Amino acid sequence: MDFHYHSLPDLFEQLGLPAEMPAVEHFIERHHPLPAAMLLADASFWSPSQASFLREEVLGDADWAEVVDDLNSRLHH
Repeated sequence: MDFHYHSLPDLFEQLGLPAEMPAVEHFIERHHPLPAAMLLADASFWSPSQASFLREEVLGDADWAEVVDDLNSRLHH
């Protein structure tokens, strides 16, 4: 399987969110820290389609899984 590297701005663009780094950093600052027991995709600020995408990418260990894990870590700490 051929994996591609995706950055946080790439992920935010995929999610339909502003993808410039200052906007990404602001989003993280505004929404962290998530409760330790909360899954990233279960956070209330995602639309149903965004939550579904995040869930599928992690469960499927797909191309986006690494950057989704990075976002998860940043939002939990």
